[in-house]
Amino acid sequence: MLLKDIDTGKSCIVEHIDLPFQMERRLEALGMTKESVISVLNRKGKGIMIIKLRGTRFALGYHMTKNITVREMRETT
Repeated sequence: MLLKDIDTGKSCIVEHIDLPFQMERRLEALGMTKESVISVLNRKGKGIMIIKLRGTRFALGYHMTKNITVREMRETT
């Protein structure tokens, strides 16, 4: 599943980032590594979203969210 497909209020886990080398390294430097948890705070149109990653809010555009593969977190009760 792609990050752009996650609904507001849901959390997911990063599986793979398929972006140009420098952009991918920049996201990794900000904490978006494999198995990191992302919470979708807000969506603004097609694939544009505000996420929470390791306690910090980030805005990501469609070009980024369509190239980040994630899996939804299972809810535990």
